[in-house]
Amino acid sequence: MCRLYAFHANEETKVECTLVHAQNSLLIQSQGDATGRLHSDGWGIGYYRDRNPKVEKNVTAAYRGLHFSTSAERVYARTVIAHVRMATIGGGSIVNCHPFRWGRWIFAHNGTVRGVDQLRPDMLQEIGPELATNIRGETDSELLFHWIVARLEAQKLIEQGGRCELSAVSQAFAQAVVEIDRRCARVDPAEPAKLNLVLTNGRQMVATRMRNTLVWVARHGVHDCEICGIPHVHHDRSVPYEAVVIASEPLSSESWQEIPDGSIVTVDANMATTLARLPLGAPYEGSVSSRRLI
Repeated sequence: MCRLYAFHANEETKVECTLVHAQNSLLIQSQGDATGRLHSDGWGIGYYRDRNPKVEKNVTAAYRGLHFSTSAERVYARTVIAHVRMATIGGGSIVNCHPFRWGRWIFAHNGTVRGVDQLRPDMLQEIGPELATNIRGETDSELLFHWIVARLEAQKLIEQGGRCELSAVSQAFAQAVVEIDRRCARVDPAEPAKLNLVLTNGRQMVATRMRNTLVWVARHGVHDCEICGIPHVHHDRSVPYEAVVIASEPLSSESWQEIPDGSIVTVDANMATTLARLPLGAPYEGSVSSRRLI
């Protein structure tokens, strides 16, 4: 199990307070989440600078030393994915820390792919030898990321350079999540997979909630930070500021809303955010009913 954070905005934003200083920041969650579990097996922060993806990781706990705080302090970005890890599959190694990257794409996972040892051979075969060379660690999450990328590539939906059609990607992403869930159920029917996932290319974002907690909040307009009292946005006054934050737990006193279990959320380059149902327990028909959130 892990705790994740995903941020997407239309202007560069400083995320240090949310990650480090907020009432229930990711740093605080690494010391104990809402159920008291410790997430001390490493951390990672992925973001985009001049449209180029950057990922910083460390195998130590986020609350130990200043490494996490210092990294968070440096991040001004429109898109950020951060993660604190509680190891379930794969040892305490930096290569097993999230988020993972392929080309312009950054990915993180909160949960477990059940029966991954039995599933791994077929998944690696479907990934193919060329893409599989990018896998560095032993986690179910990194394997799942590359398996999803391989499926999206096979449908010519994404490229390493980041180009994609979000609606098609989100449907294929949903289909992949449903398929891996079914495979997990066949291998280990007594314990369902937990598949809270987030994927971004820096311009668009897609996330799923399946059997772990996930919440979101929308931010409209530039406001003083409730923690430090100053705004954290490089603001262009000609553009209304918009941001969406998705997290495993509420991080602040804002009006966080629960994302329904079995859902997929998309945020496009214009900050339009939609929620749709994952087609669990039924054949995937290529589309799902969705509603606009903001």
